[in-house]
Amino acid sequence: MAPFRSIYQQDATKQLVVGVSLLALSAVYSYVFLLNLAPIYGSTPSHIFHGYGVGIAGAAGWFAKDHIHRLSGRNAVYLVPVVAFWLPVLQYFVSQQSSLLGNPTGPLITGIVGLYPLVLLSVASAGKLVQSGLNLNQHGDLVAEHIPLMGSYVVFAVGEYLAKTFLTRFIGSTVFLSRAGLQILIPVLYAVAIPSKILLLAIPSLLFSLTYNVHLPLGHTTRALNSAIAEDGFALVARQDSNTGYVSVLDNLEDGFRVMRCDHSLLGGQWIKKRPNYTPPTVKDPIYAVFTMLEAVRLVETAHGAPRVDADSKALVIGLGIGTTPGALISHGIDTTIVEIDPVVHKFAGQYFELPSNHTPVIEDARTFVRRNQESANPMQYDYIVHDVFTGGAEPVELFTYEFIRGLHASLKDDGVIAINYAGDITLYPASLAIRTIKAIFPTCRLFREESDSEVGLDFTNMVIFCTKTPSSSLSPDQGLTFREPVPADFLGSRFRARYLVPRHEVDAARFMAVEKGGRAVLHDKEVKWLHKYQDRGALEHWGIMRTVLPERVWEMW
Repeated sequence: MAPFRSIYQQDATKQLVVGVSLLALSAVYSYVFLLNLAPIYGSTPSHIFHGYGVGIAGAAGWFAKDHIHRLSGRNAVYLVPVVAFWLPVLQYFVSQQSSLLGNPTGPLITGIVGLYPLVLLSVASAGKLVQSGLNLNQHGDLVAEHIPLMGSYVVFAVGEYLAKTFLTRFIGSTVFLSRAGLQILIPVLYAVAIPSKILLLAIPSLLFSLTYNVHLPLGHTTRALNSAIAEDGFALVARQDSNTGYVSVLDNLEDGFRVMRCDHSLLGGQWIKKRPNYTPPTVKDPIYAVFTMLEAVRLVETAHGAPRVDADSKALVIGLGIGTTPGALISHGIDTTIVEIDPVVHKFAGQYFELPSNHTPVIEDARTFVRRNQESANPMQYDYIVHDVFTGGAEPVELFTYEFIRGLHASLKDDGVIAINYAGDITLYPASLAIRTIKAIFPTCRLFREESDSEVGLDFTNMVIFCTKTPSSSLSPDQGLTFREPVPADFLGSRFRARYLVPRHEVDAARFMAVEKGGRAVLHDKEVKWLHKYQDRGALEHWGIMRTVLPERVWEMW
């Protein structure tokens, strides 16, 4: 093995390049580590302690770099690639104890035994190389120490940002750009930057990752995954990493339903088991009543009393999920536009959940779509708007701001109806803030829970807010909003819809109207960052609920 001294015998440019490479790779690995935690703990809970842990580990590595350099006999840098190779193995086994560790304790412990030591060693080694490469000693100790420190911080921060930007676009495009594949690719790049014979110690970890890590999307690892979750009565149908998370389709082999998962959330599910004496409906029955309840936008009566005509109507659906609601709207003959940010979700909804192809797909951020429609010379207006977004165990609050909801108001016809699904703890501040924001724009609204308080006993729930624009001619807010009586055609041949289509469990909007001490009356775009702590709590509640919906092994094995 070439001694560590040989690195310093290279020219200054070589030292600097290697040091910067270590910092950049650590930054990328920091983000990839979060990606691999998200399917087990959820994307939001995984972030709670991550920034603090990485910051402390990086600071410790920088300020202890001389001690680490000396105590390791100037060979600490050679350990960095080895630790990087072993990190996914450690993470894999620790994550199998996620139910025991809990959330957010689990992500923190996983970081302590895996990522944080890697960051510490990487920063310590990179610090020595960067200082040696810059060689600023002639300018005094203050400059020689602090210029490399600030430069290293910039490299790390920029590296994380670029990693997120790149992977948001390209993750899942190849095996080695999957979240599990990246945990092999990055250590290989570490090894290229710092080659040594010590890398022989990493061979067992690499063999494990390539043969036994079921998170890696290869044929034999997928078969091993299916063998494991079959004990719980489940089978993996499809999986792919995408820009919003790890998306997979699972079948429950015993009860006969299929679900789509994104990280540690369910985007929806439908019953696929054939039942005796039950003719399958036009659109398959969902496993959650809320998706059928959203279809009740068609039942809201107009202010002028004239019946709504499906064939002449247009619908805008924000957020696809498995496509239950838009599939029903399309089946009723409504011209439907679906705005979905995740291309894999849209692809899987068509391939595995029978989403009809006769719709207008828009694969982009809903904010971009709504803003472009507002700025158009001839903006499109819709009879129905369905707003159903949920990700990472929390609502994306940027889609509940005054500015975004106002854009939806402008996109709705005067006698149109909007249905907004809010999933979260309705006792927390964000729920009240969201309702007040919606009612500040749509004064005529009614709120309904998926189930009554006595049925579930939980504050975390799906709540649908039905709203109309208030016509200047007749309807006033105190008259409220009414639903017509459904007819058999509304149910699309579904007994489930016959039971759950008409909303039943109304929530008094008055409970959300009082502004909390220190709170805001409505939510604006510039204020969304203040809601993160509430999102963390809601996401943790959701994580616990999800662990009762699917077995822990199904979540842990991805």
